[in-house]
Amino acid sequence: MKLYNKTIHDLHEDLKEGRVSSTRITEDVFQRIDDVDDQVRAYLTLTRESAMESADEADERYRKGDFLGQLDGIPMAVKDIFMTDGVKTTCGSKILENFIAPYDGTVVAKVKDSGAVITGKVNMDEFAMGSSNENSGFFPTHNPWNTDMVPGGSSGGSASSVAAGEAICALGTDTGGSIRQPASHCGVVGMKPTYGRVSRYGVIAFASSLDQVGPLTRDVRDCAILLKAIAGHDPADSTSAKIPVPDYPSLLTGDVEGMRVGLPEEYFGEGLDPEVEELVRAAVTILEKRGMKPVPISLPSTRYAVATYYIIAPAEASSNLARYDGVRYGVRYPEAKGLMEMYKKTRSQGFGVEVQRRIMLGTFALSAGYYDAYYGKAQRVRTMIRREMDEAFSKVDVLLAPTAPTAAFPIGDRVDDPLRMYLSDVFTIPVNIAGVAGISVPCGLSSEGLPVGVQLIGPSFKEETLLNVAYAYEQERGEFPECPL
Repeated sequence: MKLYNKTIHDLHEDLKEGRVSSTRITEDVFQRIDDVDDQVRAYLTLTRESAMESADEADERYRKGDFLGQLDGIPMAVKDIFMTDGVKTTCGSKILENFIAPYDGTVVAKVKDSGAVITGKVNMDEFAMGSSNENSGFFPTHNPWNTDMVPGGSSGGSASSVAAGEAICALGTDTGGSIRQPASHCGVVGMKPTYGRVSRYGVIAFASSLDQVGPLTRDVRDCAILLKAIAGHDPADSTSAKIPVPDYPSLLTGDVEGMRVGLPEEYFGEGLDPEVEELVRAAVTILEKRGMKPVPISLPSTRYAVATYYIIAPAEASSNLARYDGVRYGVRYPEAKGLMEMYKKTRSQGFGVEVQRRIMLGTFALSAGYYDAYYGKAQRVRTMIRREMDEAFSKVDVLLAPTAPTAAFPIGDRVDDPLRMYLSDVFTIPVNIAGVAGISVPCGLSSEGLPVGVQLIGPSFKEETLLNVAYAYEQERGEFPECPL
């Protein structure tokens, strides 16, 4: 097996035993980037020089026997939404095209402190608004399983870089499915932790009550390793929880005997591709072999989740993106005759169509006379969805559902149909609205050879339970096919 296709935990053992060096792994990953990124287009910025320096430092630690943990010396990609000191940080937008971050966000600092080798910043839908990566201000990323297909979004660059071997693992963010949906489309593992489990400090904000940072990896054990490295309270983020972080990798026993898995009927209805449903139901059978008991569950407020999300998220985006006005940083329209013209032209030229659409939706929902009718009502529905989830978790240990209603779709297929695009996240959005944890694990290939993911959903701050069920499933499922690129 090529080094770029190996897992974190396997490479760590190789490094520890002296069978390979971080320098060699990192060179292998960069060679892979050189070979395939003209087809995949995962990266916006490569940090080759600093990565090789980090790899040399990791090799020195391994030689001395004082390595920093399982991430030490492992090449990883970072979604271009994370502030990364001295590196261009665009959030996939022309308005930040030449912005150089002046500091590291907390999560970036944590992976650096763990010895990870950052290979560069990967593409994304502009300001994380999108389900296909076609909303990037620069170019679309392609799915490495079939480069005519989308990789999903908004963390499409993160998912495709891991699937294609252009990184061993990656960091992404998930506001309405932006880790789990591309993980499903690209055949990798992607997790959205509980809201508050991972710091958002230094993450460029989209919707502050929904955004959450998480890992994209080759397998569940790698997901546990990366989550352990990034989780924990951060005084710089008032929404991060003061709750101890378990040692996730050590809790992967695969023992799920007697646990209950809930099957929400609302996730298996209209709009679900029959092939996807067949593969997801086969995952239930696999968990039954491990001793889990399926339990029918109803989450009736699920039907309101997409509408609720597309009021709350744009409203918060409208507020968060007001700071991009051409005054303090970012692009400024140079030929304006006055302040208002400068504001207007900077924002209309700097923001893409989808970002402008969501800012207008959000501004309308927050405007006088409409706040209670839209934003206020959406917040009440959000509470209903959260209560239904909590009630479900009093009856079952985890929920199981499709991650996305279809496998990856062709580039250009939905770009002119926003509603159809928004429904790509119909099964992932409720998890963000409720603030609970979710993970997507590959469960098979469609008849066209495209990956499909099964989604497991767990109670707040019970990531260890979710990871263990995912691990049990993965062990019983067996080896997943390698990306053919």
